[in-house]
Amino acid sequence: MTEKIIILDFGSQYTQLIARCVRELNIYCEIQPCQKPIRWDPSIKGIILSGSPFSVNDAGAPDVDIAAMAAQVPVLGVCYGAQLMARNYGGEVGKSNVREYGRAFIAHTNKAAKLLYDISPRSQVWMSHSDTIKKIPDGFEIIAVTDNIPVAAFQSNTLAAHPILGIQFHPEVTHSVEGKIILRNFLVHICGLRQDWTPAAFVEETIARIKAQVGDKKVIMALSGGVDSTVAAELIHKAIGSNLYCIFVDNGLLRKDEFELVLESYKHMGLNVKGVNAKDLFYGKLDGVSDPEQKRKIIGGLFIDVFTSEAAQLQNIAFLGQGTIYPDVIESVSVNGPSATIKSHHNVGGLPEKMNMGLVEPLRFLFKDEVRRVGREIGISETFLGRHPFPGPGLAIRILGAITADKVKMLQEADAIYQEALKEDQLYDKVWQAGTILLPVQSVGVMGDERTYEFTVALRAVTSTDGMTADWAHLPYEFLAKVSNEIINRVRGINRVVYDISSKPPATIEWE
Repeated sequence: MTEKIIILDFGSQYTQLIARCVRELNIYCEIQPCQKPIRWDPSIKGIILSGSPFSVNDAGAPDVDIAAMAAQVPVLGVCYGAQLMARNYGGEVGKSNVREYGRAFIAHTNKAAKLLYDISPRSQVWMSHSDTIKKIPDGFEIIAVTDNIPVAAFQSNTLAAHPILGIQFHPEVTHSVEGKIILRNFLVHICGLRQDWTPAAFVEETIARIKAQVGDKKVIMALSGGVDSTVAAELIHKAIGSNLYCIFVDNGLLRKDEFELVLESYKHMGLNVKGVNAKDLFYGKLDGVSDPEQKRKIIGGLFIDVFTSEAAQLQNIAFLGQGTIYPDVIESVSVNGPSATIKSHHNVGGLPEKMNMGLVEPLRFLFKDEVRRVGREIGISETFLGRHPFPGPGLAIRILGAITADKVKMLQEADAIYQEALKEDQLYDKVWQAGTILLPVQSVGVMGDERTYEFTVALRAVTSTDGMTADWAHLPYEFLAKVSNEIINRVRGINRVVYDISSKPPATIEWE
């Protein structure tokens, strides 16, 4: 059984960064909404309480029973988590009299404290809070201070069966220079975790788990040509061999020549794949539909219909394989109940309820970069692993407004030019995701001696680690000029190209 840390999420924008830091230390962790009861088992070795946009003094601010947790395992509170800890044990938390945002420097007041092993006498950290701990509870001691605040870190080794620790800074951000060492100290020296969660260990454990779950039964799985579904399929294939049946549906919304090229690659991998051409069905149902959420629902519903029709031709299928990854799961829950719908997730719903099958989701708790590392571990080609993420609904959400076969062809041609240019100029691997968007805007242009009235496309490229946040990629002007010229000259119907310089947040990576 893999040892793990539970990170209780109180709504902080940094919660996913805590998880990433923990995993980079080769320790497995899971994020849970703070209101969800912890299901205790021997694999849980510690709890981290995240930050929050709330004040602990707000009416209705999220709360948890820290004493009950500390009776089971060590607990570390970060920012809001630390303030909640102080308040719940009888300390005082109030508005700070000085600014506590940005860089600060912590100094030890107890050099024997395990949390501060190997930390410099004056270590830079990142503060982000308006409240502060004005008085620590009885039974706690201060172990670090800054120039501005008297309680930067505190601990108790006597109030519970396990240590209770709090820090009023964010060790998970890069501005906390030795933050990862502090997290390592908590995880290794206080919780006693082994740093043995590696891609190889994940593969071995996952294959064994799939074998135990599936046995000699059969699994059916939809493939998309993307990293997630490909790695998930290969893991399932390694576990159950020919009992995995894969379906690759051409919804008419893939990139140029994608269906034929990817289908051939899958067959070379030894996967049992059937390709289904359903272009006309999708185009017919999408005719005249402009609303992005309605597009997603139509595509998702049609995909289920096509997939279930193909599955019905097979006998004794007991499980459905899916390439769901952790950001899909995280974005589908919220600290205060169901989150507002930003967009429907293609992987998190639909098929399981429709098909009444058990679910096999090998990647459910991995971030995208971890999926790629696992893919390399099991020998998947960089042709797949290096591919940019591509939305489940495909080009439907990169065509703003109504969809037609002609618009799809126009966008496929423009996007193919963009993708090829990124590869030729060795920029493809430097960006997280790049795509072309066809706008519902026609504008005047001049070609030769003629006026034109044609469409505009927007080029999008972002840098990111896992897609949870993203910045626009600063592609060279010369490159953008070349791509713009190529698209306008070679793709009939387009006479204007623009570049998107929005970051996530506040924008999303896709336009719909």
